[in-house]
Amino acid sequence: MAKLTKKQKEAQAKVDRNQALSLKDASALVKEITSVNFDASIDLAVRLGVDPRKANQMVRGVVTLPHGTGKDVKVLALVTPDKEADATAAGADYVGLDEYLQKIKEGWTDVDVIITMPSVMGKLGPLGRVLGPRGLMPNPKTGTVTMDVAKAVKEVKAGKIDFRVDKTGIVHAAIGKASFDADKIYENAEELIQTLIKLKPTASKGTYVKSIFISSTMSPSINVDIKSV
Repeated sequence: MAKLTKKQKEAQAKVDRNQALSLKDASALVKEITSVNFDASIDLAVRLGVDPRKANQMVRGVVTLPHGTGKDVKVLALVTPDKEADATAAGADYVGLDEYLQKIKEGWTDVDVIITMPSVMGKLGPLGRVLGPRGLMPNPKTGTVTMDVAKAVKEVKAGKIDFRVDKTGIVHAAIGKASFDADKIYENAEELIQTLIKLKPTASKGTYVKSIFISSTMSPSINVDIKSV
């Protein structure tokens, strides 16, 4: 087992795993215990009382974080020529169609989000093996297959993220950076949690939000009191 550095030991000492903090206090503490020498990601892990193996208990959705993710999201807009100018003006990093489809076919996936139009989805089908495992396949449910490509690009650039519960019943999401003010971390976390609560499946019985933990890159996890959200 790797030895903890002095800063990591100090961070561990500040976190009482048996104590649940309010979301506001946890959002402030996560900044204190971040010791890496780069702008660490702040991550939220929410365990839900659902069985993701059942279609009627799958939790998936999108949320626009009020303060963005702090990440420069690279967007590829796969559009027909008549939509290229709109996508470029909206801030898409890469805009085109056939040339990018060929690049993806050859293994290029150096983007975070792909946005496209319904009429183009037929061409993307054969690329599912490349895009699917990387979470890049556009989906109407997440707003990445739309006729209003410009709006979708602007929303993603502004901090719109999509999320889904994993096979263990946990939703993981990056909600900001350690350089954010504690209030901004709190407000982003609150927005995601409230969105999850609204998406509670009717088939989910018992406690829905079972636990919430917040952490930063390589930091200990902080237990959040679910009654505080």
